Amino acid sequence: MATVSVAILGLGRIGASAALALKRYNEGKDAQHTFEVTAADLRAGVRDDAQKIGLPKVERNLFDAARGRDIVVLALPYADVPAAYKSLAGEFRPGAVVLDTSPLKQPSLAWAKEHLPSEVHMVGMTPVLNPKYLFDGLDDTAHAQPDLFDKGAMLLTPSVSAVRDAVELASDFSTILGATPFFVDPAEHDSLMALTEGLPELLGVAAFYMASRRDGWNDAQRLTNPAFGRLTRALFDTHPDDLRDGWLNNRENLLRHLDALLENLRLFRGILAQNDRDALTGALFEASEAYSAWVNRRHKARWDEESSQEKPPSMGISMMTSLMGGFLTRRLQGRDNGEEKT
Repeated sequence: MATVSVAILGLGRIGASAALALKRYNEGKDAQHTFEVTAADLRAGVRDDAQKIGLPKVERNLFDAARGRDIVVLALPYADVPAAYKSLAGEFRPGAVVLDTSPLKQPSLAWAKEHLPSEVHMVGMTPVLNPKYLFDGLDDTAHAQPDLFDKGAMLLTPSVSAVRDAVELASDFSTILGATPFFVDPAEHDSLMALTEGLPELLGVAAFYMASRRDGWNDAQRLTNPAFGRLTRALFDTHPDDLRDGWLNNRENLLRHLDALLENLRLFRGILAQNDRDALTGALFEASEAYSAWVNRRHKARWDEESSQEKPPSMGISMMTSLMGGFLTRRLQGRDNGEEKT
């Protein structure tokens, strides 16, 4: 049984859950390899929470954690990612693979191209989580889970310079975490993230900003319940710098989706202003039926139920099917960068 060294930089829910998933794999009776995990985070409170959930080797120093590792998982707060590429590039060993879980892929690909040595390979990874956690709204270290990626997907966006073996490693690694790997075009990825992540964040922040500035806020805040908490939780889970950079780095996509949302808000405002019961009922039923269909498909991961024949993947998305592929296999067999050691 060979050992693969992994650094996980950033111990929010994603990074900490990846560490727990690797720990679960190591402890499994069918484990073919051992993943030696070193986790690091600059935030003292996060490190304390990581140790409470059972993560070993939790360090503060990102440089020590990343130095010489086979795989480096970047799960840092988004505002810290550009500086990480610049400052950590010299710590990565030749042949290392950087797996970047940042919410946007086009900026990360650009930072990797600018800063990483040619012998270090970057693959973007975005987890689509286990449907079990679809509605929990929790995104902190204390709620990390080893099964967070089970029954989910891992969206892969390799850099253009990443060798095939590095891409296979990212696919293998995704499978070990419990997710099904897929390829996604970076531009398509970021557009979809603006719709499914950026827009909900922006809506929640805007709602809180509006409410907190109204004359009745001193009284209203005493009446807040889970509906308001769930809507505005991004302000609890995510640092303002990370929200700012995520929105600005994806502003064109976010603006397009925001314009569409504003049109629909005006539509609903008009229905309410006219006291149009029939129109409101129709809109709610249409949304409810579409929502039920989405939830059912999301939980079952079956997206083409209307067709008895499986549809081929789109140009932007294709499934990665290899398991324990070439790059990791060569590393585990004592070879590096596809060449035999002498």
